[in-house]
Amino acid sequence: MNDKLTYASAGVDVKEGAKAVELMKKHVKETFNDDVIGDLGSFGGLLRLSGKFDNPVLVAGTDGVGTKLKIAFMMDRHDTVGQDLVAMCVNDILCQGATPLFFLDYLATGKLKAEKAAELVKGITDGCKLSKMPLLGGETAEMPGFYSDGEYDMAGFAVGVVEESEIISGKDIEPGDVVIGIGSSGVHSNGFSLVRKLFFERMGLGVNDYIDELGETLGKSLLTPTRIYVKSMLELFGKVKVKGAVHMTGGGFYENIPRILQKGLSAEIDLNAWTPLPIFNYMKEKGDISVEDMFGTFNMGIGFIVVVSPEDQEATIRSLESNGESCFVIGSIVKGDEGVVLCQK
Repeated sequence: MNDKLTYASAGVDVKEGAKAVELMKKHVKETFNDDVIGDLGSFGGLLRLSGKFDNPVLVAGTDGVGTKLKIAFMMDRHDTVGQDLVAMCVNDILCQGATPLFFLDYLATGKLKAEKAAELVKGITDGCKLSKMPLLGGETAEMPGFYSDGEYDMAGFAVGVVEESEIISGKDIEPGDVVIGIGSSGVHSNGFSLVRKLFFERMGLGVNDYIDELGETLGKSLLTPTRIYVKSMLELFGKVKVKGAVHMTGGGFYENIPRILQKGLSAEIDLNAWTPLPIFNYMKEKGDISVEDMFGTFNMGIGFIVVVSPEDQEATIRSLESNGESCFVIGSIVKGDEGVVLCQK
């Protein structure tokens, strides 16, 4: 063999990587604010910590999009899952009362295509703009032989800041407090292994199949980006005392709500307080999935939860609705160690 061995012959196209960076730059710079120092291309992103804090505490969260990416592959649409990535991280740090400071992303693929990578980053920057934080940097890794052709994975990392005395921990929650649910935009980014098994394996549907019960194609419904609650929650934090906050992610109601409850407390959730989005009723019916499995896997139309005192209930609802949120009083805090009790009142 006389062929010279090069990085390109091993499957990594450095020129395509440089092209991808150039295509990304425009979108990334749209997220920058006055606290960002320098430009893209340094080994590390720089951000000055402005604002007045007596005892600032950094709050960090990291996550991915999970197998929802499979839907993007099937539809060959890649401009929305970036928002999912940001949402999964930033909605988590909101639960401690944090104001987002910056976001970092990691994208890995077998064969880098600059246009597709730029499309993915465009979705990330959309999420960052909704979260009022800069995309401070990231990494794009080309890993031939590791991922199947056309596939990729994404991960992200968000950092926020909160005054130590204003950390939301759930320690002040007590019986009689009100549980308010804030509407989701759909399945968000959890439970997609079950979603795919039901729709594509058991029912034999395709992403382009129109579903009357949903009023749109299956793929469009499933690919709806995760809602980002930053603007609504930050305004609410300034108006009422939020005793507990829950991002409804993997594990649904049964795993997420108990994370903010002290020993001896449970949340009683009224199933008649809201109507789950059509996608959830459709899955329950077609898959013959139990109520327990639905509420233990999916958000059921409630993407975020806050716990407040009864006297703050109306102010909380007004604030959330003024920011375009759908919200419902879905239950109350009671004595007990069950964690979550589903009931019909």
